[in-house]
Amino acid sequence: MEACRASLLWFDPLADGPLARYESDGLLVVGSGPAPGSPQRVVDVGAWNDLAPRYADVPVTHWPGRLITPGFVDLHIHYPQLDVIGSPADGLLPWLERYTFPHESRFHDPAYAASVAEVFLDELLRNGVTTALTFATSHPASVDALMAAAGGRGIKLVAGKVLQDRHSPDGVRDETEQSLIDTERLIQRWHGQGRLGYAITPRFAPSCSDAQMRGAAELAARYPQVWIQSHVAENLDEVRWVRELYPSARSYLAVYGDFGLLRERAVYAHCIHLDDTDRALMRETGAAAAVSPTSNLFLGSGFFDYASADRAGMRYGLASDVGGGTSFCPFHTMLAAYHVGRASVTGGGLAKQGLSLAPSHLWWQHTAGAAAAMGLEGVTGNLAPGCEADFVVLNPQAKPLLARKWSQADSLEEALFALIVLGDDRVIEQVRPAVRPAA
Repeated sequence: MEACRASLLWFDPLADGPLARYESDGLLVVGSGPAPGSPQRVVDVGAWNDLAPRYADVPVTHWPGRLITPGFVDLHIHYPQLDVIGSPADGLLPWLERYTFPHESRFHDPAYAASVAEVFLDELLRNGVTTALTFATSHPASVDALMAAAGGRGIKLVAGKVLQDRHSPDGVRDETEQSLIDTERLIQRWHGQGRLGYAITPRFAPSCSDAQMRGAAELAARYPQVWIQSHVAENLDEVRWVRELYPSARSYLAVYGDFGLLRERAVYAHCIHLDDTDRALMRETGAAAAVSPTSNLFLGSGFFDYASADRAGMRYGLASDVGGGTSFCPFHTMLAAYHVGRASVTGGGLAKQGLSLAPSHLWWQHTAGAAAAMGLEGVTGNLAPGCEADFVVLNPQAKPLLARKWSQADSLEEALFALIVLGDDRVIEQVRPAVRPAA
């Protein structure tokens, strides 16, 4: 066992909702997992004065003036779009055609895919992200490259080969039967290998034939422990397109439900243009929304409706959505989510008064809340006893203005908001995945 002394932030696993727990002088105790090579687990967490006598024989690393929090969970990101970040376009569909598809076509080359995977994983860890749910491309080599690279980093990573057998250009369009054969082979090769998991990944309904969607659902039923990930209701042009393709479907989201692709461990990015019936369907099936505020603002797609999501009781968490998203940085994503909350959409227009999402709630969305949306509640995204011990050490003194704001904070919420507004990768002093990266 080992212990860390610092200020600590985590979330009460027994609370009905996101309840932050904080110790200004705390002790985090971690120990070995149940099997050799398995992730370290949190043994205990609490006030230094209460726990220090109990663990007097355990070596302690002291980080004075630092804050230890759970490692961040990125609920939706595209590793092949690393070099697409910051590319200007008029909206989602033109952006895909002009930048994304041409770039993704390069990932048939294993060497190229491997080179991008290394930089991608570096960026995740540099920004304190220890769990990520990510798209690869339609090329199996893109999955192999990412999984192989991630296996030596200690990160918890779930990824999948994109399925897109129609309405896609040469170079990224796959073939229906072969795409499903490749997906099953990749599941068998990578799912459950260390901290790696597989996600069945229809790009979005317009890109997949009915046969491919049915095949994806059959695989999801055959392998219930894998994830499903896709996009839904991101952009109004996209919504209109789906209505033309599926005129008998009740809604865009219902298309996935009709094919059997809504269930626990199914994560759908964006979920902006939903109605209350859609949100109830998300709740009933256990599917979750990956809220991607920097991407939605950048592409002009709209605002996630937090108030309606909460009323419906649907699961959600935060995501960078790089490369539509503009930053790997969780602080930037949380700040964008705050802006989106203030501009909540109600009744087809901007609310007269938006939500002020609490800083601790924003933090929960990027840690324990995102983990719960993935079906990993009590596994990652938290520092409660029994969780895998992914954590980050933050230095609020890393930037002069942040240090000034931090010293003036009168409450946990003020202190966290200072980090959200002013923080960036310079604040991430150390990243500790629950499995130590290979030397």
